[in-house]
Amino acid sequence: MADPLIQARNELRQTVAALNSASDAASIAPAMLGADGIRNYLLVIQNNAEARASGGIPGALAVLTLDGGKLSLGAQQSAVDIGIMSPALPVEPEQQQIYSTRLGKYMQDVNLTPDFPTTAATAQMMWQKKTGQRVDGVISLDPVVLSYILQSTGPIDINGPELGAAQTAGLPTALTGNNVVPTLLSEVYAKIQQPKLQDAYFAGVAKEVFAALASGKGEAKALITGITRGTEEGRVLVWSNNPSEQAVISKYSLSGSISGPSVPPAEFGVYFNDGTGAKMDYYVKRKVQLVKECPADGYEQTTVRVTSTNTAPLDAAASLPAYVTGGGVYGVQPGTVQTNIIAYGPVQANVESATVDGQKTPFAPYIHANRPVGVVAQQLAPGESKTVDFTFGKIVQHTEPNVVVTPTVQQVKDVILPTENASCDQGQ
Repeated sequence: MADPLIQARNELRQTVAALNSASDAASIAPAMLGADGIRNYLLVIQNNAEARASGGIPGALAVLTLDGGKLSLGAQQSAVDIGIMSPALPVEPEQQQIYSTRLGKYMQDVNLTPDFPTTAATAQMMWQKKTGQRVDGVISLDPVVLSYILQSTGPIDINGPELGAAQTAGLPTALTGNNVVPTLLSEVYAKIQQPKLQDAYFAGVAKEVFAALASGKGEAKALITGITRGTEEGRVLVWSNNPSEQAVISKYSLSGSISGPSVPPAEFGVYFNDGTGAKMDYYVKRKVQLVKECPADGYEQTTVRVTSTNTAPLDAAASLPAYVTGGGVYGVQPGTVQTNIIAYGPVQANVESATVDGQKTPFAPYIHANRPVGVVAQQLAPGESKTVDFTFGKIVQHTEPNVVVTPTVQQVKDVILPTENASCDQGQ
């Protein structure tokens, strides 16, 4: 009788979890959709071609307005237009130590931290200082999510002032689920050299996508499937300025929190921050794997393995535009990619060591929200591949580990590999 009972119990748990999620959504969704009054959200399109911990550098910004469930896109700006915060906005000391004061100084760097509530609250303050408008929350998407949406809505046409720039540069004037990612993350930089025109094209795409959504274009089931997929992959992040709403959001992964109820006990994190000042992350392919080592002194041990490959052309310095390679402005050879690789362990664990291709390497150890953090700076020339291992020890959690990784251009299933278990003798 045990097997059927266990199966029934597991199915009931899944049902309870689904009902709880539905109950939570019902408790906050109407108000967040503008049922009780207009809601304005800052929409941030993260650009994966230049890595930031939660996805990519904030590029196009816009105000997303919801009034009684009706959606519209308002004022649009680029992160560059926000300017420099002087003095810099206050940053939590732990995070400032890891990610510097840039976190509170530039809109382009608010997501150097993987903790989206910090990112969102900082972005909200920056937007208010620049525009005088205090938004009700922040929603973040990336071009990969836009591709999922376009698979539902079908192609969209680029119109408005950005249409001329697209035609002149030879960029697509109709975007689909298949071409939107390479267009936004590669071609626009290769064919449009002026940053303001690049931002205008980004903004135009966002405007047309949300216009298609507002008009009801697309099949509802496919649209929900696409947005759900983006959420599961960490590409859709949401923060509300309303404490009671945020308390509900914080239960789920779309909160982008690195601590709290949405974070499983044995969670690891691997995050990437570009140090090239360029758009070269489009060419970097990564694989991340957890390796459960043999226990030591009664504690669990786990290695976080990160393999990165620069797939840019060998002649990238000459064949790619300086805007894409960075042109050596930050002291990085054109075509080479410099990345800060940041690894988080579970609460109360230690980050013991780091290696690059099996050789011990110096790393910077930190603590964030009682979680150990290790940082290694890595450079990859075109065609070069390196593997960084972070070993975490003194792990008190005995549940199965999982890992969260910065969303990139790659599909998540190609980045996160199955956990590997070391062979341990019975005597160990």
